Amino acid sequence: MFKKVGPGVLVAAAFIGPGTVTACTLAGVEFGYALLWAMLLSVISTIILQEMSARLGIITQKGLAAVIKQELNTPWVRNTVITIVLSAIVIGNTAYEAGNIGGASLGLEAIFGEQFIPFYPWVVGFSAFVLLYIGDYKVLEKVLVSLVLVMSLSFLLTAIITKPDILAVLKGVFVPSVPKESILTIIALVGTTVVPYNLFLHASLVSEKWKSPNDLKAVKKDTYISIAVGGLVSMSIIIAATTIQSGEVKSVMDLAKGLEPLYGNAAKYFMGIGLFAAGITSSITAPLAAAYVANSCFGWNVGMNHIKFKMVWMVIVVIGVVFMSLGIKPIEIIKFAQIANGILLPVIAIFLLWVVNRVAVMGNYKNTLLQNILGSGIIILAILLGAKSIFKVIGIL
Repeated sequence: MFKKVGPGVLVAAAFIGPGTVTACTLAGVEFGYALLWAMLLSVISTIILQEMSARLGIITQKGLAAVIKQELNTPWVRNTVITIVLSAIVIGNTAYEAGNIGGASLGLEAIFGEQFIPFYPWVVGFSAFVLLYIGDYKVLEKVLVSLVLVMSLSFLLTAIITKPDILAVLKGVFVPSVPKESILTIIALVGTTVVPYNLFLHASLVSEKWKSPNDLKAVKKDTYISIAVGGLVSMSIIIAATTIQSGEVKSVMDLAKGLEPLYGNAAKYFMGIGLFAAGITSSITAPLAAAYVANSCFGWNVGMNHIKFKMVWMVIVVIGVVFMSLGIKPIEIIKFAQIANGILLPVIAIFLLWVVNRVAVMGNYKNTLLQNILGSGIIILAILLGAKSIFKVIGIL
């Protein structure tokens, strides 16, 4: 089984983090099934961009950051883009890591109770540290695939327990509607799924696992199925949240508690297990992506076992655990990271579309007309998302 799955599952694991779980929870609580179509749009957009990134990885056998350095010949343009990439991915993932560890800790709290709260961040951080320290891509892949399966089953079972109205669900998925005051929630659902660092992570991981263009069919299958499953999981969280009255839920832990009187302890434990898996997978993939980006941007060209590579993710994991344990919220760093990511997503989407059309880079595997049309639409979406992210941070929205 593990030979047939690959980086696509890790990308799904990366985007279904605590932020996604919270955004989906609030979407379900506030708007019921009405915004399921927005998650479908997010998944389709993610599949299109990640397929381009994965194809770039297998054809060039390089990470996305390395291709950027290679293809941008004007020094000031190249240096500006590389600076934005480093800022958004390395500094950004450092800022977000505490949230990833915190999400996994909340999952443990739902399962084991409140008496061990001070220890949960250290358990999560230690687990992420050990898995990354092993430095074996195949081991890491198997662990993350297993966690994604556990997460998927947990959230799917939680949704099934709530006995949703199937016709209403289908209407929410395929008939777009924009309820009053839902626009920011729609943007949040798309923004938490179409993640810039996944484009870098995917290209790097594909070049680790597959070495020949003959494997392109397997790469595409892996990408399509994995991200579609990730979208199904996100939809399940929205569906589960619809049963709770608005005002009762402010976070995913409130959802777990809210489900308990309706469906017994089972729902709480399913939610807890799912949230733990979502948190720990993101706690692993965020530092890993940062290490790959730093590796390419600084031109180290080293493997996962090299001390330079390890030092990047080590710093991120340790800072995440310390911030979470001490209750430190690096607001200014997070704001900076959000602005950097807001700039990065459209910039990288434009670059990615440009480079996968270059015959010198992709040869016969360049984009088709349909892929270019879809990619152009996603770039417009990326610009809107980026602008919203920046405006929100500086207080316009």
